[in-house]
Amino acid sequence: MIVQIGEVEITSSLIRTPAGDFPLAGSRWQVNEFWVPQRRTPLWAKIVGVAGICLTAGLSLLLLLVKASIPQGTVTVTVTSGPQQYVARIAVHDENDVININQQVNYVRSLAAL
Repeated sequence: MIVQIGEVEITSSLIRTPAGDFPLAGSRWQVNEFWVPQRRTPLWAKIVGVAGICLTAGLSLLLLLVKASIPQGTVTVTVTSGPQQYVARIAVHDENDVININQQVNYVRSLAAL
């Protein structure tokens, strides 16, 4: 195995997926990003809010209303080789994950072109 992208394994001549094996030569790769911001109470607000109940007669509970936007998403990697196609969905938590997946796919694209 040279590279693994999600559940897709790439060897020197094959692409192994849960749906079967595809030839690497001539395969086409596509990457799509889907981001969704989630609003959550940060950990520091929870700790200070609960710890300050006795000192501020409950006013510190207003800190539990603080919300932070946390991006979460998935990256779909679609591989097509002849009539066969497979889509891998990979959960990502920050932009570094997306950059790594794109670098891996670009590397596999260069292998497929050989």
